[in-house]
Amino acid sequence: MTDRTAHPVAVLPKGEEFLLLSPTDQPHAYRNVDRMFATRPIRRGATQFEIPRGSEIAPRYVTDGVERSVDDYIRRTNIAGLLVIQDGAIRLERYALGLTPQDRWSTMSTVKSMTSTLIGAAIQDGAIGSVDDPVCRHLPILRGSAYEGTTVRHLLTMSSGVRWSEDYTDRNSDVNRYSKSLGDKVPGGVLALMRGLPAEVPPGSRFLYNTGDTYLLGCLLSAATGTTIAAYMSEKIWSRFGMEADGFYTLESEDGQEIGGSRAGVTLRDFGRFGLFLLADGVVDGVRVLPDGWVQQAATPRFTLDPAANSWGATGYGYSWWLDPDGAMVAVGFAGQSLYVNRRTRSVIVTLSCWPQPPYDAAYGVDRKAERLAFCAAVNATRG
Repeated sequence: MTDRTAHPVAVLPKGEEFLLLSPTDQPHAYRNVDRMFATRPIRRGATQFEIPRGSEIAPRYVTDGVERSVDDYIRRTNIAGLLVIQDGAIRLERYALGLTPQDRWSTMSTVKSMTSTLIGAAIQDGAIGSVDDPVCRHLPILRGSAYEGTTVRHLLTMSSGVRWSEDYTDRNSDVNRYSKSLGDKVPGGVLALMRGLPAEVPPGSRFLYNTGDTYLLGCLLSAATGTTIAAYMSEKIWSRFGMEADGFYTLESEDGQEIGGSRAGVTLRDFGRFGLFLLADGVVDGVRVLPDGWVQQAATPRFTLDPAANSWGATGYGYSWWLDPDGAMVAVGFAGQSLYVNRRTRSVIVTLSCWPQPPYDAAYGVDRKAERLAFCAAVNATRG
């Protein structure tokens, strides 16, 4: 007999609508990615790295001729979590929109930069020969597709030359077809999509932001290391560096391939710890996890960008890192997520946000890109 008792049930947004959510649904969805999609945990270790706390800073910045405070920045740019670390100590930590220190917020595309970092670990381990390894050496299933002739470097730098549309407002774009496949949890669906894309220009000849390229980078990482991305992230960084909570990768289907380039889940302070790992040049307790010089290579411009044509204002793109004019390397994600790592000023700034998307954004009248850049500059000017 079917149980018809009225039990409490949580109502979640539809997974296929993830890139098209209203401002009402955004914070709810971004805190509950693990309830909307199939996931695999990134296990923390037995010990936790406690980030010391320094004196609190109160950076002020100017936009539109008006001086603004930290609280102004949070309200004007729909921020859920804000963390500033300077010289290894927390100098500012804020939560809003229902986020708590224990919540794993959606990384969006900031996880691209995290996944790309694991390529360095796999090279250090010898599982991948170099960034010039052919993609098909590790993923023979792509032979005969437009990815024949591409290398690991091309995937790292978004220069596969494959045709791709990253238009979030077009339901028929490649990125929304990718998103729908994830929402529907179709086994092999994303890989089939990627295999069917045509070549457009020679590999390495242009930069074109392509979430699918990083999906393939994740597949390649799994194939090369013989384990899951989540397990490898746990082994190389999460457990070693003392993250305080399990993170997670979303999967393309139940128990399927991790999505290397979008919507993983991480707490605010663990985002910060990842930044500190990079400031330590990929060395943990005297053991080199990343090759010597890898972080510098990742932060070296491979393509020059028009700062007006990207959501950060970056002037270059490295190994899946956007490069700020001030020399910082930045992981950037949909709806305002960012992990800013400035090796010169020894600063890490994590911003978790709910930037409204079209058509809702027009009602807000805030240049969030300008606000974010002004706030970062103010943080770097606030020392001591």
